[in-house]
Order: sequence, then structure tokens, then C-alpha cells
Amino acid sequence: MEIVLLASASPRRAQLLQAIGVPFEMAPADVDETPLAGELPEPYVQRLALAKAKAVAARHPGRLVLGADTTVTVDGEVLGKAEDEAGAHQMLTRLAGRAHEVLTGVALVRGADSTVALAATRVWFSPMTSEDIQGYVASGEWRDKAGAYAIQGRISRFVARLDGSYTNVVGLPIALAWDLLMRYPEGRGAGRSQP
Repeated sequence: MEIVLLASASPRRAQLLQAIGVPFEMAPADVDETPLAGELPEPYVQRLALAKAKAVAARHPGRLVLGADTTVTVDGEVLGKAEDEAGAHQMLTRLAGRAHEVLTGVALVRGADSTVALAATRVWFSPMTSEDIQGYVASGEWRDKAGAYAIQGRISRFVARLDGSYTNVVGLPIALAWDLLMRYPEGRGAGRSQP
């Protein structure tokens, strides 16, 4: 398999790709992540994943680039990354004791060819007291995480169940990413329109 460029600085995405043996190099993309007016969560994450991949592909012609964007939604509202402890506490208070959805857009780009897909996972949190939330916020684990939590960390004790891809919640739906990568066999991806 050829070396893929990962349009991300996320150590979690890197660990997931390493775990399944995908050779890659990290090439972070700097794109504006502000939602467009009236933009729904599903198209939002797909648009950002594609924008990240295209930004890196423009700097590396002919290379295969993987872009991804993950967000948490509740009541149809996007919960991005909390800016401070108060924001993290507010987000977790909204998520406690109920279900929410984690969406990840995944994009592959090589030259003019691109493929974009979406993964959705429903996550149920157990009830959490204000002290539970404050303790988690104090850990700092929420920083730089959509929805202000990392499912693989301390918050896992409050994850009652989930429906869908676990790795999606970590930051990259591996089965979906692998399926997309298999559409670009080494040396045969360029000049081919992807479904």
C-alpha cells in the first residue's frame, strides 16, 4: 500500500491508522472550521473533511490524501471544541444522561479525484452529577475534543452504550476509511472518478 498523507495533526487518528497497518505521513491542514449559515451537521463534517484533504493535496500533487472531521451533535446542534473549562462543563451537562450523535466526514483526494463519506455513531451517556463533570473537566482531557470528551479516556465510565463505530467516536471510523482506501489501489488511483 502506498504512503497516505493524513491531513490532520490528531494523535488519535494517527494511532488508529497505525493500529491497522496503514503507512502514512502527517500533513496537517489549516482550514476555517466555521459552519456556514444554516449548514446541517452531516454536510458540515463532509465539507470540512474534503476541504482539509484538498488543501493538503494542493501542496502534494499526485499524493493520496486522507482528510477527516469529527463533531458531536445534540438536538441538531453542532458541539465543537470547548474554548474553556466553563464551555466544557456546559457541553457535558447537556450530554449527561442522554443520547447524542458523533459524526465524522472522511475524504480521500488525489489530484482531481475525490471521495467523501459519512459515519454516524449514537452514544448514550449515563447521568452525571455536577461533581462528576467538574472532576472530568479538571482532568483537562476535554481539551481539543469535539463535544469536550475523549471516549477512550476517563469519560468512558459514563458511556452506557453506543450504536455504530467506536473508532468513529475516537476520531476516525476505521472500517469506513479502510473501505475508501481500497478504492485507490497503488498506482491506479489517478485519473479515475470515484463513486
